[in-house]
Amino acid sequence: MSLFVQQQQIADPFVLEVVDRPEPHAGPGEVRVRVRAAGLNPVDWKIASNPAAAHAFGVTLPAGFGNDLAGEIDEVGDGVTGWAVGDRVYGGARGRAVAEHVVLDPATLLRTPHGLPDEIAATLQIAGRTADAAVHAVRVGAGDTVLIGGAAGGVGVLTVQLAVAAGATVIATASPDNHDFLRSLGAVPTTYGDGLADRVRALAPDGVDAAIDLHGTDTVRTALELGVPGDRIATIAGGPNPPGGAIATGGGDATPGALDRIAAGLAAGTLQLPIAARFPIERITDAVALQRTGHVRGKVVVTI
Repeated sequence: MSLFVQQQQIADPFVLEVVDRPEPHAGPGEVRVRVRAAGLNPVDWKIASNPAAAHAFGVTLPAGFGNDLAGEIDEVGDGVTGWAVGDRVYGGARGRAVAEHVVLDPATLLRTPHGLPDEIAATLQIAGRTADAAVHAVRVGAGDTVLIGGAAGGVGVLTVQLAVAAGATVIATASPDNHDFLRSLGAVPTTYGDGLADRVRALAPDGVDAAIDLHGTDTVRTALELGVPGDRIATIAGGPNPPGGAIATGGGDATPGALDRIAAGLAAGTLQLPIAARFPIERITDAVALQRTGHVRGKVVVTI
């Protein structure tokens, strides 16, 4: 038998159950991953609670939960080459990642670098690709001043570091208890909310060149107020038509090799991604409740 997080109804509130199911097995052209950790993302609970979102992402009932995972291959199906039992891997399995075993097309997996723990690798599929896409969407480069809204979450932490590594000055919004942490990443922190434009003007008297909104459109609107052109403003959660000609982007727009580069940086210690909390699979409901608060520094991980 194999543990699996399951839901029988897409609704809010939703109910997640940890069930024992017969072990799935790798068929021709497939591998089975023994999952060791699954990283949670806001999109996971949005899919679980919203029928329209579930439909858009191809999640049907009875559904599993989660997307990001890491572990090792423990079965290789007929016809699979280049992969072996024991290979450490990470990747994504939409709507079924929080499980003891997941069967996947090996083309969807990446090799986990030596020295990178499964708990960190399990956070990368969505956050890493999204951070890379956002930084490239607004063409962050050396000498730029970039405003990043929602900078302390999983995507934000990586976005800040990628922008700093590109040579930009980063003004990062977050709650005050995350300011010292953001400073440690090389950013200039400030609080979000009313008066943001004035605070940014004081921090960047020569102006802002680009902006990335990781929460909605508040940072987009502030950037427009500051005179940033729409084609240098990106949002990952502002809908398909954000204001002012801003760019709607996401993980699907990541550049080739983005996850390999980020995973290598994390393994080498040149990047960091904090784990805010770890929960065993039996406490999946508590893990999701924490994720839904929207005030998580880094990532929430479920261990299996």
